[in-house]
Amino acid sequence: MKKIYLFFLILSSTLIAQNKVKVDLSNPSSTIYTHLYFLQPDSYEPVKAAQTIYGVEGEKAEEIAIKLKQILDGKGLKVDFTKVPKDKMHSDTSNFKKKYQYVLFPYQMPQIYVEKIGDNWYYSSETIGQVNAIYNSIYPWYTNKLQQIIPDIGHYSILNIELWQYLGLLTLLTLSVLVFYILRKVVFYILRKIQFLIIKKSNERINITLKKLARPIVLLLLIQFIKWQLPSLLLPLNLNTFLFLSFNIMATVFWIYVFLKLVKVIMGIYEDFVESTHSKLDDQLVPILDNFLVGLVIFFGFLKVLTLFGIEPVTVIAGASIGGIAVALASQDTVKNLIGTIMIFVDKPFHIGDWIEAGIVAGTVETVGFRSTTVRAADTSVYQIPNSTLSEMVVNNKGLRAFRRYTTNLGLRYDTPPELIDAFVKGVRKIVELHPDTRDDAFNVEFAGFGDSSLLILLNVYFVELDWNKEQASKHSLHIAVLKLAAELGVDFAFPSTTVMIEQFPEKKGLPMDYNIEENRIKNIIDSINKKK
Repeated sequence: MKKIYLFFLILSSTLIAQNKVKVDLSNPSSTIYTHLYFLQPDSYEPVKAAQTIYGVEGEKAEEIAIKLKQILDGKGLKVDFTKVPKDKMHSDTSNFKKKYQYVLFPYQMPQIYVEKIGDNWYYSSETIGQVNAIYNSIYPWYTNKLQQIIPDIGHYSILNIELWQYLGLLTLLTLSVLVFYILRKVVFYILRKIQFLIIKKSNERINITLKKLARPIVLLLLIQFIKWQLPSLLLPLNLNTFLFLSFNIMATVFWIYVFLKLVKVIMGIYEDFVESTHSKLDDQLVPILDNFLVGLVIFFGFLKVLTLFGIEPVTVIAGASIGGIAVALASQDTVKNLIGTIMIFVDKPFHIGDWIEAGIVAGTVETVGFRSTTVRAADTSVYQIPNSTLSEMVVNNKGLRAFRRYTTNLGLRYDTPPELIDAFVKGVRKIVELHPDTRDDAFNVEFAGFGDSSLLILLNVYFVELDWNKEQASKHSLHIAVLKLAAELGVDFAFPSTTVMIEQFPEKKGLPMDYNIEENRIKNIIDSINKKK
């Protein structure tokens, strides 16, 4: 009894093994698996594979099924069945016209997809109608003729690769090296022409950058050429998948390199431009903009590399967006400072080297960074002001003044005769007019009023030198000239004092001042100012 039971068990296992894979069109996964399985070398039954083709029968259906597999093999597109849906009612939410469909490779080959027709899934009519066009775009015209002229020895296989395929790879590599040295000079010549069309001039730094830029551009062209020729070698799917992934990664890296060099070229042109402007703030923008663009290129290049390893671009973008929001929330102050930096460079409330007053801080602007602005005070201490705060403050930019205004009061003694007051005012006016560092068309020197201890002479002038140190030197020379005039006229400056009038003792008198108000003497002193200048 046990032997009979064992016999039937072995017989049933054998029958199950023989019928393990059947034609199954019930869902997207089964249809695609049926198509590919029955076109494998050890299970080659194109008649069964052709049953996945709807509306076409016989040899025509077999030809379409075979070409579909060759298209996927030629592009190195390997189906990951763990991601293919097994739901017979699978719905594609991205397509509103055809609800029940599944695209095998939506980003690499969106033309090939299966759809639900009746109770089964088949390759779509649009896919079937485009098979020949897709096949001809992937395989060069000489692919079939090449197979006919290869001798039998060329089909000898080593590590699952035939000899003629090794020879083809070697020929393709040799041809690429030769073309590289030719195209490098051509591409560099074209880049130079484009450069002269844009800026009409050149320098050694830009030329070096263009030479470095020409190499990756040529390599990108060669990679595209190799990817175009690679399907004609009919390499195994696994090898094609590896080669295409490698070439795509190389192309992405080269594109990153190209954009980084383009950033250098653009920043070189921009740097030449800002050197011709008077604003030093533009010079400060060069390194900031350079770092920002470099970071942007590397970030998007990294996202592109992630998609090459099978991560959906939508997932990558969504992850980057969520990550960006998380980073923004975690570093609100940094984001605020970055926005403040942008506002400073857009509005340009000050330039590098300007003397500004912002709140309690007063000093010279030295640098404007991503996060903060450096201001050096008169005592050489350094203030770091966050750009978000600085962009919201009232900034008094004294560096933008056309002139430096200087106002003071000259206090004369109360017993100064009116004649000498008038002569002193006229003399100071002459000094201001003839002073090399003051405006002679805008100033005020007037007897302004009566102070607590002196007669007030208003001195309001404008210095043409904007530098703080030069302004102090100009004040020095102006003050010395005023003191000399006062000494020659015999005019004294008052000290803070209090005068007590004693009316009950008329014999007590104050010390009389000996003022010389001779008219000719005063006139000669005023006229001598012109001669001194």
